[in-house]
Amino acid sequence: MTTSPLLPLRNKINQLDQKLIEIIAERRQISAEVIQAKIKANIPVRDLDRERSLIKALIEQGKQYHLDDLLIKRLYQIIIEDSVLLQQKFLQEKLNQGVISSAKIAFLGPKGSYSHSATRRYASAHFDQLTESSCNTFKDVFEKIESKVVDYGIVPIENSSSGSINEVYDLLQKTNLHIIGELSLMIDHCILALPNTKLEQIDTIYSHPQPFQQCSNFLEKYPHWKIVYCDSTSSAMETVAKLNQSNIAAMGNKDGGELYGLQVLEHNFANQKENITRFIVLSRESIEVSDQIPAKTTILMKTGQQAGALVDALSVLRNHNIVMTKLESRPIHGTSWEEMFYIDLQGNINDYEMQIALKELASITLYTKVLGCYPSDSITAVM
Repeated sequence: MTTSPLLPLRNKINQLDQKLIEIIAERRQISAEVIQAKIKANIPVRDLDRERSLIKALIEQGKQYHLDDLLIKRLYQIIIEDSVLLQQKFLQEKLNQGVISSAKIAFLGPKGSYSHSATRRYASAHFDQLTESSCNTFKDVFEKIESKVVDYGIVPIENSSSGSINEVYDLLQKTNLHIIGELSLMIDHCILALPNTKLEQIDTIYSHPQPFQQCSNFLEKYPHWKIVYCDSTSSAMETVAKLNQSNIAAMGNKDGGELYGLQVLEHNFANQKENITRFIVLSRESIEVSDQIPAKTTILMKTGQQAGALVDALSVLRNHNIVMTKLESRPIHGTSWEEMFYIDLQGNINDYEMQIALKELASITLYTKVLGCYPSDSITAVM
């Protein structure tokens, strides 16, 4: 029997991969030691200037070996993200209720949905064990947390392409749950079909309404496709797998497609090149955020209907140098022509200026409520 000439080369690659794993683990251990030094010196976890400098220097070094700039950038963004999350986890566990080794988390859709991917990503950074709980609707996610069936829930709240998810904002109006975290997930919609299927065979496509909206330009190339709406991208993939027909496909993510035995026919075709969905993490209890971690505070506010009421409220934030990163309005159910405002603010609720600003807002608005203070997911913003 002749030995394949590829075998010794693959063995060399395997040995290098093992060394890479060992080096990454060693780097991670040093990151754990770094946070101890930062605590003693009261130094913030993030140093964006250093991170940008590091990636820039590594890109230049990579050019000596003809390595692609984007490859270096993506690789070290992932490594830096892991380091930052590790340090944040240590600080948050120290400040709150100690180490939480396991959690039950609810999310929208069966396994394979984008919400499922976000759940697994969040859990991997915060818990050793995860118990997953899939839900048919956003309301189900909220109710499972409120009724103590699960510990946390993860729901999408906005997308860089299709905008805010109104149903989630409306549910936040009526709940006593707290936002305790956020994360941003890069969305890469794929056309997924049975193995050995060709794109030209497809005449029907299944998915959630949002992917269809976010990929409308691509869909215009296939006007003969019949569009079928589903509750989630994962239910769309599950349907295509069960029907087992070569003329149908689903629009969803690659990882989900693999769970259902589907192959990628096309990908990376959203209207916007960077298609990002922001998710929030919900809990029955609020958390404290270390002053060494960049924080975000989300508030719910109702102003009077007199002229300039919203401007007056926003002026309070400006006067206290508080940066507003998001302003969303939603109608108040059961009350005609009145709106509730959702505002994301940069800063910790325990900061002096934030405390004063919230007191001033309470005095000039009809209603002000803090929905949560949580670590800001600014990790992907490097470069």
